[in-house]
Amino acid sequence: MSRILDGNDPRTILHAAERLGAGDIVAFPTETVYGLGANALNEKAVVKVFAAKNRPEFDPLIVHIGDKDAASPYVTALDPRARQLMDAFWPGALTLVLPKRPVIPDLVTAGLGTVALRMPSHPVALALLRAVDFPIAAPSANPFGYVSPTTAVHVRDSLGDAVDLIIDGGPCHVGVESTVCALTEHQAVLLRPGGVALEQLESVIGPVRPGEPTQTDRRSPGTLLSHYAPRVPVLLLKPGAALPRPEAGERLGLLSLTPRSDARGYTRTEALSQDGNLLDAAAHLFAALRRLDAAGLDRVVIESVPETGLGRAIMDRVRRAAARD
Repeated sequence: MSRILDGNDPRTILHAAERLGAGDIVAFPTETVYGLGANALNEKAVVKVFAAKNRPEFDPLIVHIGDKDAASPYVTALDPRARQLMDAFWPGALTLVLPKRPVIPDLVTAGLGTVALRMPSHPVALALLRAVDFPIAAPSANPFGYVSPTTAVHVRDSLGDAVDLIIDGGPCHVGVESTVCALTEHQAVLLRPGGVALEQLESVIGPVRPGEPTQTDRRSPGTLLSHYAPRVPVLLLKPGAALPRPEAGERLGLLSLTPRSDARGYTRTEALSQDGNLLDAAAHLFAALRRLDAAGLDRVVIESVPETGLGRAIMDRVRRAAARD
């Protein structure tokens, strides 16, 4: 079984940096979700990430760096919009898709001419990134397509022996993946909503075109129609819809924004927030989905949330969780 080591111990960071330098893979915390990392410049190491996750090679990885200035060796250009967004949101939950240099292996970028770059804000992630002399390619530390991990135990439960070392940095406080914004066109494009809201991006660089939620964009991970999905079937309610009544003998679960007093007959209920706070809701989303998935239910009903701010990211995740290939 995987070892979980305390990320606040400097010895853990040094040990993890040594393992990454030797071509191993290491799971580590970010403010969004836990990542499964490898040396982004070592293609043999990156192959291990794809194998551990059973991840298809058409899905690119996000490359993590520990300093804004570290972006330049990996991209061909940083236009003014990129610098404005980096100044505003790095370190933080924003990934920028930019034209790449050949030093980044094609396996990392799914053969595309772009690379997804991010500088996370979690202190453990930053310590690890600054302890190595290479960028770290890291998707979420879970089997491909399944609910993302927001604790070290989630990683161990999902990947088992597929990863030797997990760094524990506590629960992720954002709880949904980073926002992915492409700056390779005349107008910036929101490829994946996440921890930085669309409104925040537009306050810095002006209009950003939202991507099409029902279409895959190969420049960004997490845009497949079915993704972030528990094993139990999911029913996503339309806004304002009444709760369905459980059928005779049916074990029904509910995931709601706030506690519901009308959830009679439901076997298990989870509320993302006590007062409707979308920051709390995002932070609790994946952990709640995992608990419902482990409860032996026949299906899970999910209540829609307002699509403003982080609500856009929450709804993106639950729509994909409810989809079936």
